[in-house]
Amino acid sequence: MSKPSTQVIAIGNAIVDVMAPCEDGLIERLGLVRGGMTLVDTARAHELYDAMGPAREISGGSAANTLAGLAALGSKCAFIGQVADDQLGEVFAHDIRAGGIAFDTPARAGDPPTARCLIFVTPDGQRTMNTYLGASQFLPPAALDEAAIADAEILYLEGYLWDPEEPRAAMRRAIAAARNNGRKVAFTLSDAFVIERHGDDFRAMIAAGEIDILFANHVELASLTGHDDFHAGIDVLKDKVPMLVVTRSEQGAVAATGGQLFEVPAEPVERVVDTTGAGDLFAAGFLHALVSDRPVAECLRIGAICAAEVISHFGARPEANLRELVSARLG
Repeated sequence: MSKPSTQVIAIGNAIVDVMAPCEDGLIERLGLVRGGMTLVDTARAHELYDAMGPAREISGGSAANTLAGLAALGSKCAFIGQVADDQLGEVFAHDIRAGGIAFDTPARAGDPPTARCLIFVTPDGQRTMNTYLGASQFLPPAALDEAAIADAEILYLEGYLWDPEEPRAAMRRAIAAARNNGRKVAFTLSDAFVIERHGDDFRAMIAAGEIDILFANHVELASLTGHDDFHAGIDVLKDKVPMLVVTRSEQGAVAATGGQLFEVPAEPVERVVDTTGAGDLFAAGFLHALVSDRPVAECLRIGAICAAEVISHFGARPEANLRELVSARLG
């Protein structure tokens, strides 16, 4: 097997985040699911945008955020995702390439427009996301660069994108391409609502040995396993995937692999400003350390450091120099 030239290639939603602070009362008045992620149609997207205060536009998308963190740490990355041939599509493409990430998926002509996520951030830093998937849900299998997938050490897949039919087919094809070339497949469950809709698919993929690294938070773990008790959920999955990584917000994170359980506390944060992207940047730190052959406990620690950085400011992309931050924190 040839040495991969790319460390992580990801498939995910190509989204531009539109973020605005708001008071708790606005969440209630708009009937939003506080702290969750809700898919919205065009009309609802317009309604929510009109209700927002002054906003910032920042390229996002779960897997793309993870790659931004990986690239900032020094990993060589590539992204596959669908934008439209419009202004937000150009913004997304510019931002991801400017971060040093290869992005060659051709833009899609016509409607629907590029995806956007309308994010309301309450004073406690909690984010309530409302996603209009737009063009991102029309990523066809034909858009895959299978040679690039075969040439990457890890294929990273975003659970959010499992919902629409076309990208789901594309990701199945990508898994086959990766496994046929001896590469690892990492999968992030993304949200409990995704598991409610596609949990049978995910459990079947785990049973078939198609996932090498599974990322989840404690809520997603409970949804996938049917166990509200955290450790019972870990016990269900720990022998079914080679590497299970579960985050627990302020309680830190756990990894189960090779019959061992590793655990780290959350990194201290002076003030939680916005939790958007915490899981994405945790995965970035973990995967960067993993492809750098660091010990598992250190992978968890670096993931926690990256997550702490991103929740200390608005936006799901790192603002501090992650390499310097990790070096300083690890001593």
